[in-house]
Amino acid sequence: MPLSTAANAFRLPAGSAGRVITATDSDYDKLRTVMYGGYDKRPAQLVRVADAADTAAAIAYARDNQLELAVRSGGHSGAGHSTTHGGLVIDVRDLNEINIDAANRTVWVGAGVTAIALTEALAPHQLIVGFGDAGTVGISGITLGGGVGYLARKHGLSIDSLLAVELVTADGQQLLADAANHPELFWALRGGGGNFGVVTRLKFQLHPLPAFTGGMLVLPATAKTIVGFVAAAKAAPEELSGIANVMPAPPMPFLPAEQHGKMVILAMLAFAGEPDAADKALAPFRALGTPLADFVKPGPYASMYPPEDPDYHPTAAALNLLVDRIGTPEAETILGYLEESDASLRVCQIRVLGGALGRVAPSATAYAHRKSPIMINVAAFYDGEADKPKKEAWAADFAKALNQGDDGVYVNFVADEGPARVRAAYPGDTWDRLRQVKRAYDPENLFRLNQNIPPAA
Repeated sequence: MPLSTAANAFRLPAGSAGRVITATDSDYDKLRTVMYGGYDKRPAQLVRVADAADTAAAIAYARDNQLELAVRSGGHSGAGHSTTHGGLVIDVRDLNEINIDAANRTVWVGAGVTAIALTEALAPHQLIVGFGDAGTVGISGITLGGGVGYLARKHGLSIDSLLAVELVTADGQQLLADAANHPELFWALRGGGGNFGVVTRLKFQLHPLPAFTGGMLVLPATAKTIVGFVAAAKAAPEELSGIANVMPAPPMPFLPAEQHGKMVILAMLAFAGEPDAADKALAPFRALGTPLADFVKPGPYASMYPPEDPDYHPTAAALNLLVDRIGTPEAETILGYLEESDASLRVCQIRVLGGALGRVAPSATAYAHRKSPIMINVAAFYDGEADKPKKEAWAADFAKALNQGDDGVYVNFVADEGPARVRAAYPGDTWDRLRQVKRAYDPENLFRLNQNIPPAA
């Protein structure tokens, strides 16, 4: 059956509250748009599923008609995997229920819920679970890849709080995966991405958060302050996690005009605890230099998610790597590459890991990089397709200059970089074990529009 005919023939089950959107619908362009620019794809259909039955029907139709199948939640895939050209998109954004059990500190969440929506729903209960650093990210996508965020050193990755997953597999089964049911699948879902089915609901363990201090701290960026920031982050109590964005100062109104364009550390710092303890933990960062801006203060955790413009769709060349150290030579390399680039926005993002994240055994989940102490992202915006190769070459050279022998990567920060980079996300026996799970639950590799793990032969 031709692709257009096959896609147009699909119907949701009788009585479904879901919706099928095609190019003839007025909101088609809005609904097909993903977060990152550069992915102007036109699906034949977007299926806004309302439940697991809708999801199973859409999977069966894509499978039987050999359609490329994309799964979309928040639409934040840096590789453009949230959409497809000519195929079918299962859009889970209407799976947005949040069922909180405050007494037992657990929550069941629909796969379409965003990080900011769940965070705000939990706030009255003084409970939390961490999901990255963007409020509009879908909790299902970020969790399946691991989930490195502002609470990683205190509570681990998002997957470290994951208790159960409901999903629909390639053959239409609706499964519950947890420690007792399909335990090998549950292991794979914690870090193996969207390779094994379409997740419809997730259950998380919640953590008390009676007090929180966080926000932005901007410091001048020199080799000394970069090295000092990393050292302070390593020495900080586990309640403190943060991100250091080394970059030219943006023309923000809260920064002095004479600083615009000069190198700064634009840091986001988060402390899960009482204000007095937070002040003590933050003092070494504030002592690195006279802050150019200091918005770190007590407040709601949701304030760590700044407002996002839905019409903002950046295009960037970016690479992720894991390193053991950032000393003066590395700091000077960072500043040198940032100074030489002509990108309108270029950044070296540094995350010091460890703490609760590092205490989980590498084999306990499919995220195996537990002992890596520092994660780095280098990125540069590009202006149109003609500029893209230049920025990609810059990012590749930058990452190579910082590489210390560990070729591992965090799969959620891998773009469309080829199978070798996907393989690098799963070192040692993790890769072989994931391929065995893939063979058991998706032997035909229906779910391949992702950072793909092919089924074992």
